[in-house]
Amino acid sequence: MAGPGDNLRSTAGKAVDTEPMRRAVTGCVRAVAGDPNIEVSFSNERPGLAGERVRLPELSKKPTAHELAVIRGLGDSMALRLACHNAKIHATMSPQGDDARAIFDAVEQARVESIGARRMAGVAENLKSMHSEKYAKANFQGIERQDDAPLGEAVAMLVREKLTGEKAPGSAGKVLDLWRPFIEDKAGNELDNLSGSIEDQQAFARIVRDMLSSMNVAEEYADPETEEDDESEATDEDQPRSEEQGEEQMEEEAGSESAPAEENESSQEQMEDGEMDGAEISDEEMSDEGDDESETPGETRRPNGPLDDVNEKVDYRVFTPEFDEEISAEELCDEAELDRLRAFLDKQLAHLQGAVGRLANRLQRRLMAQQNRSWDFDLEEGYLDTARLMRVVIDPMQPLSFKMERDTNFRDTVVSLVIDNSGSMRGRPITVAASCADILARTLERCGVKVEILGFTTKAWKGGQSREKWLANGKPQSPGRLNDLRHIVYKSADAPWRRARRNLGLMMREGLLKENIDGEALIWAHNRLLGRPEQRRILMMISDGAPVDDSTLSVNPGNYLERHLRAVIEQIETKSPVELLAIGIGHDVTRYYRRAVTIIDADELAGAMTEQLAALFEDEQMTRKRGGSRRRAG
Repeated sequence: MAGPGDNLRSTAGKAVDTEPMRRAVTGCVRAVAGDPNIEVSFSNERPGLAGERVRLPELSKKPTAHELAVIRGLGDSMALRLACHNAKIHATMSPQGDDARAIFDAVEQARVESIGARRMAGVAENLKSMHSEKYAKANFQGIERQDDAPLGEAVAMLVREKLTGEKAPGSAGKVLDLWRPFIEDKAGNELDNLSGSIEDQQAFARIVRDMLSSMNVAEEYADPETEEDDESEATDEDQPRSEEQGEEQMEEEAGSESAPAEENESSQEQMEDGEMDGAEISDEEMSDEGDDESETPGETRRPNGPLDDVNEKVDYRVFTPEFDEEISAEELCDEAELDRLRAFLDKQLAHLQGAVGRLANRLQRRLMAQQNRSWDFDLEEGYLDTARLMRVVIDPMQPLSFKMERDTNFRDTVVSLVIDNSGSMRGRPITVAASCADILARTLERCGVKVEILGFTTKAWKGGQSREKWLANGKPQSPGRLNDLRHIVYKSADAPWRRARRNLGLMMREGLLKENIDGEALIWAHNRLLGRPEQRRILMMISDGAPVDDSTLSVNPGNYLERHLRAVIEQIETKSPVELLAIGIGHDVTRYYRRAVTIIDADELAGAMTEQLAALFEDEQMTRKRGGSRRRAG
């Protein structure tokens, strides 16, 4: 990207007409990406890439040459991602584990940027400015210890150095130097082989997977094709009788249909967790076919789930998912505004903090009490129960008594709080819901329970782009759901509370709360939980009414959304390992959910949430005790 802004030194201190610069940057982004239809916007929100929409920082009224170089670098980075990156290959090759996936994503971004830097010197300079600015904002120069230096960024710097010959900028500080000996010692051979595969994403990804394995960050990559060949060879060698051969073939075909084809999730939340100040680049909507689904870190897509066929059972359709989005709170709001909204939320609830805090402390005491060590006594084997030796002293004929510590799975639990972000929640209900979610997340985190906080609404009132497309297509009959979904991740289960705390202030943002389509929100939250490794998964829905979307209900039966919600709830309650409960604010949700409570005033929400969760864990504790008693009796 050479050209625009090179003469800014002569106009320093004067207001500059930035429109020509915008047009020039937009043209360069489209040229580098090779797509004239890319939409480029400039705003004060965080830079990011979604599908063919590129969002760059707003130009100041008196832009400096460095500022423009940074913006051009961000544009080049996203354009190269569009031009040189295949989302499906990336998802297939991506490793398991948050740390491994973060490194894998960072190295892939280094690959696409290095392609552009090797081809165009101007792009190389722009990218250098962008990285320099990013590392400066992250205060990498203040890092002195290896424990504080991000390994993913260090690996990306070293890969970029190997591919382009460019050293890390001075603002990177000692990050690379702290990790260089370890990386080169463990994966030096793989690093030397990267340059020859830079144009082949799949071959490059294989080498990166070998690097991760050598560094003991991820397991070795198992090639699906190789595994299939090995299986077929083993089948050919073992040929018993012709009748059994036919049976084996039928079993293999059935197995191939039911085998889970796990796909790794997109890097959207990894970018969120990494808090990058550079370009946020999401794999969501980036494949050519546009049918890739975005999931949270640590999750894999599981076929044959309990909700896979629920839409077909109740004849529920979606006119188009093209305009739906799953988005993190940071992508909807810049950091300064999030801080302002969080401060506003705290101010609104200053008088409520004491009451909610007391409830949270009570919940914590109850949960922690259930985590105390418990024992089974009077066993024939185990640890010698010294407290009962007195019986043997008094009566030598008494047998020795043993004890064993009872297993507890309390900590192996994840809770998902799904908050209705509809317009009817505006005001006190959403304020209290945000505060309670915040305090519950903090409380459960202290108890070792992971918490995810999600919100659901729509992108527009009365249909948005989905309705416009329906109108343009001639208004076909029975279109199904006719609005653009917006599913918001306020806090992922793996993110610490302290980093996600300010995100909850987004619920205070004017214009965020619109329509609510509860059924699809439940499916979304439920499927996220299914991908979690925890043994116990709890889903809590907080809503103030039945699903309502004027656009959908105006062209479908009046109970269309409610019927779908009931079907989804029934499937979860009867066929899913996820435990579902609901809290209705001024709305009777007991007619939908088996395990539910209704509160009249939003101020009661804190008590209802803590009581419901405490009851759940107490039920589990009692179940385990009864099971232990039956085992001893047997």
